[in-house]
Amino acid sequence: MSKKAVILVSGGLDSTTVVAMAKSQGFDCYTLSFDYGQRHRSELEAAKRVSENMAVSEHKVVKLDLGTIGGSALTDESIDVPEEETSGIPVTYVPARNTVFLSIALGWAEVLGANDIFLGVNAVDYSGYPDCRPEYISAFETVANLATKSGVEGQKLSIHAPLIDMTKAQIIQSGLALGVDYSQTVSCYQANLEGQACGRCESCRLRKQGFEQAAVKDPTRYQNNA
Repeated sequence: MSKKAVILVSGGLDSTTVVAMAKSQGFDCYTLSFDYGQRHRSELEAAKRVSENMAVSEHKVVKLDLGTIGGSALTDESIDVPEEETSGIPVTYVPARNTVFLSIALGWAEVLGANDIFLGVNAVDYSGYPDCRPEYISAFETVANLATKSGVEGQKLSIHAPLIDMTKAQIIQSGLALGVDYSQTVSCYQANLEGQACGRCESCRLRKQGFEQAAVKDPTRYQNNA
């Protein structure tokens, strides 16, 4: 019998690669996305598309509005998405986002009887986000095992971040080897309604650079002015 895993899926390059990795390891995959008040719905459509194409067992979308607390260019349209490289933690950081998402994933994992949660955070091209570091993943796994019925009863819960130490090029090469179709993914912070990428934000720059360094054709659909 296959093991169940909950996988956080944004519809982007990284999380899609993680789904392929989990499936290759024999996990029965349950993908989880969030309608959290982000700037565009293209990534949610991509998450649904990716989940369907990769034949996961179930794809769930949880609605919550992080825009009510603001503090990020991704949830507050009065804050511009930077198109030049910035220093420090960028304004695209969404306060407590991964902690909120992982907490809900943890709850669904308990309901499903799953002991494994996967997410696509990366500490190499992580843009300075504090909740994408190995120390954070380790700390949350500790919390997961302290705060749940499963953990208390001895069913160890594991938080997997298989991309944590990989470059974007390595992630792309790994995904291609597993048959990932990156043309179906949306990584852009400000994609249009058709899911076309701006080609200028930091997420787009990292993605472009990854395909260049992997020496493979970039299948991303860009807007005409990109």
